[in-house]
Amino acid sequence: MAAMRMGSSRGSAGRIFGFLSNAADRGAREALRFLNLENLAGQPIEQIFTGLMDYVCPDGGSVDEGIARHAFIETIADLAEEGVTDLDRLTSAQIQTVLELYATNAIEARLCNDIGAKTITLPEDLQEAANVQAQLHDFIRRGVADALSSAHTDTQNLTSDRVLGFVDGVYEQAFEILLIMGEAEVQGT
Repeated sequence: MAAMRMGSSRGSAGRIFGFLSNAADRGAREALRFLNLENLAGQPIEQIFTGLMDYVCPDGGSVDEGIARHAFIETIADLAEEGVTDLDRLTSAQIQTVLELYATNAIEARLCNDIGAKTITLPEDLQEAANVQAQLHDFIRRGVADALSSAHTDTQNLTSDRVLGFVDGVYEQAFEILLIMGEAEVQGT
């Protein structure tokens, strides 16, 4: 099953959800204290998330762990642009946004790795490849958003298993689309 290729990113998505839920329920300071990271309380959100790196994405040196860490770094870079700036005022919509960002980044990074490993092929024309990449990013983000919405955006109903499920489902769909596009490219040449 292609979704199993998501590896470490699946567990990282669950840990992000757990931390954000704890911060929303108990406050950022308490959520950080639970992880023995209380010294990060009151810091800018990017600094807090950077401090969470080893908890969310334990470093073990494998490709899967590298993909998870890369996706988390990309997510940190996207937080301010998406309006997620204060863990003490975290809303359900913001938790959903962070999960969308992370899942989108993780799925894209995994697919890029698959392209590099020649598991998936892209068109040789650079413009066509760029178009595929842009379409894929939009597809992944919409798929993740739809999956979260269908899992009820109320974080009380969203569980770690559901987070893992939507990451798997969207990756599976994106992987299949890329395989079809690659086969069409090969047949067209």
